[in-house]
Amino acid sequence: MDPDLAPEQAPPIGFAPPYIDEATIAAVERVLRSGWITTGPETASFERELASFIGCTQVVCGGSWTGLAGVVLDWFGVGPGDEVILPAYTYCATANVVLHRGAHPVLVDLPPAADRDGLNITWDMVAPLLTSRTKVVMPVDIGGWPILNGDWKGALEVWSRESGFTSDHPVQSLLGRPLLLADAAHALGAQIDGQQAGSQADISIFSFHAVKNLTTAEGGAAALSLPASFHAEEVQRTLKSLCLHGQSKDAAAKFKSSGTGGWRYDVTRPGYKCNMTDIQAAMGRVALERYPEDLAHRNALADAYDQGLAEIQHVASPVRSDDRRRSADHLYVVQLSALLCSHRDAIMGHLGTAGIATNVHFPPLPTLSAYRERGYDPADTPESVDAYAGAISLPIHRQMSTRDVQRVCRTLAQAISTVISTGTK
Repeated sequence: MDPDLAPEQAPPIGFAPPYIDEATIAAVERVLRSGWITTGPETASFERELASFIGCTQVVCGGSWTGLAGVVLDWFGVGPGDEVILPAYTYCATANVVLHRGAHPVLVDLPPAADRDGLNITWDMVAPLLTSRTKVVMPVDIGGWPILNGDWKGALEVWSRESGFTSDHPVQSLLGRPLLLADAAHALGAQIDGQQAGSQADISIFSFHAVKNLTTAEGGAAALSLPASFHAEEVQRTLKSLCLHGQSKDAAAKFKSSGTGGWRYDVTRPGYKCNMTDIQAAMGRVALERYPEDLAHRNALADAYDQGLAEIQHVASPVRSDDRRRSADHLYVVQLSALLCSHRDAIMGHLGTAGIATNVHFPPLPTLSAYRERGYDPADTPESVDAYAGAISLPIHRQMSTRDVQRVCRTLAQAISTVISTGTK
């Protein structure tokens, strides 16, 4: 954008529009012309390519993060009486899937501001909540900033050994401890100790929703990095079956054996309908091939934000790297100072008037009606509520340039100056 353009002349900056290039369109057209559009060879190829990129043993693709999470919880035997530990500061899907299994979400608050790990929960906040009823620990990589899952897995093993943890469910008995299930919806491409996110937790689930770094319109992938006591290919087959009503064969398997009685199948357990289609997988394969380039571009935009916001008072940039980790930069969530929290909507309105879309991630679960009605109280998670009060997600996506970032920073500075001088709310 020409910096001399008046705000009303500048093109709008959307929050997170999907990037659909000609290669993506061509890949979808190729699948449409193939005559095979549901789960088939394209999905299988996408799963193999994702496993290679992530560095995990197997990948299961599905129709959504939520569907895959429900399937994993079912496979692990999560049900009434069980507890799943997860953040209060997360999108509702993280907890909704637990409720759908009849289990109890145990919400973890953020640490005090001085001790926060971005917007992520910490092991020190989780450890006191572990009980004999804990079935799963589900941390969330908020904004693409990864949890230290390798450390957490080791800590769970120590706790289980010292507490004498046991389970009567065959899958959990094989693991010998609670499952470390990473909500990695934001984290594809994040790194921990030089490894890709998804390679350290027992299972990590990514989202490929339209606003994510890599999109298949809807969809997701579960990355399996289970201990050697599990047969990875068998677990993959089981989860893929659960994604398709529990059938012993998918459509591709039936087709390969047509004319020989291959149509026959069994339903081994009641499953779900959340398989990924080949149309979606075709989009994902194109996006994955260019993903290193896309991720580098997001990193450059985030670097530009870091630089542009450094001189703006009352705004803190997110943590994006340390000596062990690098963010996937899915979100760029700034924190307003206490002085400005009550002015957040006015600041976002100022940006919107200038053609710049923003968002807020996320209202803590206890602030939502569905959870308040179940007895969750915002007063029990004050740090999460505090972080939310000052959070603004600035736009960051493939179609933006560093000059767009500069424009966002200038406009944000103007908005802050305006609300401070006028007291606008």
